[in-house]
Amino acid sequence: MLDIVIMAAGKGTRMKSNRPKVLHTLAGRALLQHVLGTAASLGAQRLITVTGHGAGEVEAAMRAAFPAAPLAFVRQEPQLGTGHAVQQAVPLLGDGGTTLILNGDVPLIETATAQALLAASGGQRLALLTIALADPSGYGRIVRDAAQPERVLGIVEHKDATPAQRAIAEVYTGMMALPTAALKRWLAALKNDNAQREYYLTDIVAMAVADGVPVVAAQPAAETEVLGVNSPQQLADLERRFQRAQAEALMAAGVRLADPARFDLRGRLACGSDVDIDVNCVFEGQVTLGDGVRVGANCVIRDARIAAGAVIQPFTHIDGAGVGESALVGPFARLRPGAELGPEVHIGNFVEVKNSTLARGAKANHLAYLGDATVGERVNYGAGSITANYDGANKHRTVIGNDVHVGSNCVLVAPVTLGDGATIGGGSTIGKDAPAGQLSVARARQVTIAGWKRPQKQKG
Repeated sequence: MLDIVIMAAGKGTRMKSNRPKVLHTLAGRALLQHVLGTAASLGAQRLITVTGHGAGEVEAAMRAAFPAAPLAFVRQEPQLGTGHAVQQAVPLLGDGGTTLILNGDVPLIETATAQALLAASGGQRLALLTIALADPSGYGRIVRDAAQPERVLGIVEHKDATPAQRAIAEVYTGMMALPTAALKRWLAALKNDNAQREYYLTDIVAMAVADGVPVVAAQPAAETEVLGVNSPQQLADLERRFQRAQAEALMAAGVRLADPARFDLRGRLACGSDVDIDVNCVFEGQVTLGDGVRVGANCVIRDARIAAGAVIQPFTHIDGAGVGESALVGPFARLRPGAELGPEVHIGNFVEVKNSTLARGAKANHLAYLGDATVGERVNYGAGSITANYDGANKHRTVIGNDVHVGSNCVLVAPVTLGDGATIGGGSTIGKDAPAGQLSVARARQVTIAGWKRPQKQKG
């Protein structure tokens, strides 16, 4: 039986923000969401989060993010140290089994590392996750038995450490796994006779040693897993570390990134072979790029499916859309939710498509809007043309048949249908169905006013 306790009560004063620290985002997800995602993969019977500052906001956000997970929340008010935080979770802990303790502001702990920590505990030992840091300032130091270095004797908090102890490089990361029954017993015995007048969770290490419970250590695969966030600078550093790791994984799989230092993935990206991604591109949600896809610089792509051979030109924004094989999109194009482009479709600069389907070979090359439209094959949609799909209360659909030519600066007032092969004269406002194979024009006759003079500015 496994219970997981996540400490997430801190205000995060150094973040200098009204937002609770654990709700600041890394790679598009809240810090606490990263931790709960890892915790949820471990099969615990309860995921207990200790909240405090902004508790209501934190709890609501996590319930929305994990609607099916066995979440529970307890509040630490006032906040009197890490030991006091875990004491709040005691009423929800089982009588036996193992408890794993994680930190809500240490977002990148891997499932494999958490599993290794649980294995080190084995339900019988106190297992600490430790790491040697070049600069261990601020961390609790691991004190080992000089005669038996594998034995951990205790943890000394930085503020309470002697100069000799501060020279120790091995630090406690704030994460541990231990028998739940022993944890409850030791928590009840905590005292606050220290420099901060707080109840330190780390004091239970000395209690375990006194009780003859073995204290062991496990280490993460990489330092990034145990780095916490206490300031905007640390958040930015961790973001870049995380993004670089994602970039390296993609390149190892064959994706060509123009510059892995200028790449952001805030979700999941699945790529086929021979995919090229230029600089400063951001991928969010679930994105799939087919074989041979090329993405130009400075694109933002969210929840999209881009088929093989498609080219996304620079400065294009795609959100909730599908792009067909060998399509060409951009530059400076916008595909909004519900846009579905068929094979070989061209969407050019400053064209916006929303909730519309375009069949094979259709083109809207510049300065146009297609909303709530069904567009047939080989349609040419002129510059400056729009579908007027909203009447102030409801949306209506425009249907454009195969081989239709829509001239420049046309307004198609939905609901309206343009038959196969229809031609719409430039500058027309079309409010009635246009018959197939015919030219439809709806504009005022040009008039020249003889003798008309342009108004002049008044002098003086």
